[in-house]
Parts: sequence; structure tokens; C-alpha cells
Amino acid sequence: MDALELSDQLWNGTLTTVERHPLGGSAELTEVGPGAAFVNALANVSAFSTPDGLVLVDTGSEFMAGLVHQSLRAWNPDRLHTAVYSHGHVDHVFGVPIFEEEAATNGWAMPTVVAHEDLPRRFDRYILTAGYNAVINQRQFQVPGLRWPTEYRYPDRTYRERLEVEVGGLGLELHHARGETDDHTWTWIPERKILCSGDLFIWATPNGGNPQKVQRYAREWAVALREMAGLGAELLLPGHGVPISGADRVQLALNETAELLESLHDQTVAMMNAGARLDEIIHSVRAPAHLLERPYLRPVYDEPEFIVRNIWRLYGGWYDGNPAHLKPAPEAELARALADLAGGAVKLAERASLLAESGEDADLRLAGHLAELAALAAPDDAGIHAVRAAVFGRRASLEASTMARGVFAWADAESRARIGP
Repeated sequence: MDALELSDQLWNGTLTTVERHPLGGSAELTEVGPGAAFVNALANVSAFSTPDGLVLVDTGSEFMAGLVHQSLRAWNPDRLHTAVYSHGHVDHVFGVPIFEEEAATNGWAMPTVVAHEDLPRRFDRYILTAGYNAVINQRQFQVPGLRWPTEYRYPDRTYRERLEVEVGGLGLELHHARGETDDHTWTWIPERKILCSGDLFIWATPNGGNPQKVQRYAREWAVALREMAGLGAELLLPGHGVPISGADRVQLALNETAELLESLHDQTVAMMNAGARLDEIIHSVRAPAHLLERPYLRPVYDEPEFIVRNIWRLYGGWYDGNPAHLKPAPEAELARALADLAGGAVKLAERASLLAESGEDADLRLAGHLAELAALAAPDDAGIHAVRAAVFGRRASLEASTMARGVFAWADAESRARIGP
């Protein structure tokens, strides 16, 4: 099934995002218009042929770059002239070296890479924190042993707010927006009415709250989505997911994604302005239910509760309003004190196990607290770790978002490793 057909089935509901996760991809290429191709490769690649060579918007991940190259070469043999990075996340920026090796072999001019001016600083930070990024991505994606890269193809040309690029008569307008990242670029090709959104649209609740990653920008993200919605694009090629064809569909998808972000942002800020604590806010703010039912806004990767936390972090810093958290006791000391009050860490674990059996969200949240406290109070108790594994394993099995499922499954695995044979 090509990407346009898959898009239509997801849009119409003949195929659900449970049956076909929208963030997947096998590097299959779909020709989406004259001289335009779309490679659905987890992080997508959009390609345009010109008399002077290929133009790519994004280039693929380290793991998919070879397959992306093969798919593109089966479609067009011309040299890569220009590559645009929509942002610096590692799943989008590792395809250029293959084309450079090809250019060296064939005696072609090397490709030019274009990106926002903040992108090189992202690469610098990734190199500085390679160990940390390896750990959090192992946990998020459940890939033990994942290696975080420390070598990057930096851009040759950067811009600040807006840049027009012309290749072989094809005009591209590059626009900066802060959204999922601070270095985001969305690309508009007016003569073809094609919009490349990068990860500002991904066929899921926006990745605006990722709990293990750096700051995201919900309000500015929504502004960019509204601007893109007003262009009259007839084809949307997203950073993840599948294309959306038809001006009405493109406009609706972008505007409703903006509406979701605006709602979460405005509710959160209103409560912050009223003096509410973070705890009250995350348990009060709700995304509009009708938006979460859209096939392109389901919380299958990130989720609204995490976006709320990220909005708080942007405006409110790390203090959550609870004075006990300002200069807290070590977690293990608090856990031992509570275990003593409860009659021992085993009592906490027993209560956690009982709560987890209900399967209700509120009970599972409380069970998670108690299981974690029990394990901190008695870190060498295999029976308590068995309970912790069961609680977080159950939590992982019931979560829809990749973010929550990854963290809970990691906790499950940690405790299973402590139980022993």
C-alpha cells in the first residue's frame, strides 16, 4: 500500500492507528506528484527532482539512511544538490554522507546542507551529553545498548527567520518556528503547493511534552501551524506519518493540531496565573476530547499530560509549588520513614499490589508511588521488586503513548533484573 492510499484509509477510519502505527515506516517510496516523492521511513524524507539535481527535505536516520538511499535511487539517479534539515533530531539528519560518498565516486559536486542557525548548537549539545542521550533513548524506545552518535554532518548554510532557496528553477521557502525544537524549519514550495512540515505535524498528539527531552514550545508551535494552514497547501508531507492530500484536509489537520496545543497552553497558563500548583494543573487540564479522537491526533507517542508539564517548565521552572520539594530529603530516606509508619516496606508493596489489580488509572498511579517507595526503602528485597515489576509492567501494558510505555517498561525490567533467577 503506498503512502497516499494508507493516508486515505487512516483518514476515513477504514484502518486505525492501532492497526497501523502512524509513526512507522519501511523506506517505501511513493511518487506524490510530478517530480516529487515521499519516502515513509519512520522519519520521512521528501524528494524533489530538478534539472540541477535532487532536493531533499530531511535525509533519514542512521539506521534507515541506506534503505532511503536505495529507494530514492530507484526513483531518480541524479546527484543530491541540496538537503534541508527540518530540525536536528538524529532520526532526520544522517542520510547525507551516503550521497557524499556517491558524489566523490562520480566526480559530482558535493551537496549543500541548509538548516536553521540553532541546529549546530543542538549537535554540539548531543556530543556533550552523548551518554545521557544514550540512556534516555534506551529507556524511551526499549533498546538496550543503543549507541548515541557523536559525529554529525553540520549544515553548510544557515538562516535565522526565513530563507528562499532556488535549485534548478524550483523555489523553496524555509521558515523558522519554535515547536518540538528550537531549530525547526518548515518548507513551503508555492509553485507546487507542497508543504513539508517537519515534526510540527506527525499524525499524533504533538511531541510537545516528552518527559526525558529538552524544552518544547506549545504556543509558538500553534502559531506556526496556523500560518501553515493559511497557505492553501494541497499536499502536506510530514516529518512522521503519511502525506495528507487535498487542501481542505491539510487545513483541517493543521488547524486542529494548533487548537489542541492552544487549549492545553491556555488552560495551563490560566491556572498558573491563578496560583495553582503543578500537581493541581496536571490533574485538571484536559485536552478537547473530540480532537483526541481524530486519527491524526491520537496520543500514541506523546500525550497531553506531558505537554502540560512542559508548558509549566517553560514558564514556571522546575519548582512545582510544593515547598517540601524545594529542598527535599533523599528519596530513600523518605521511603524508609513512610515504610516505618506503614509497618514495613512489605506493607507498602502489598498495598501497591492490591491497588494495581483494579486496573483503574487512579489506583495504578497510587500503586506506582507505593511500589517505588517500597523498593527504595528495601532495595535488596526480591519480593518487593517482584511487586514493583508487576505494577509497572501492568502500567506499561495499559499505556497508549510511547513515552509512558517506555518508562514503565524500563522500571519493570529494572526490578526483574533485581529478582534474579
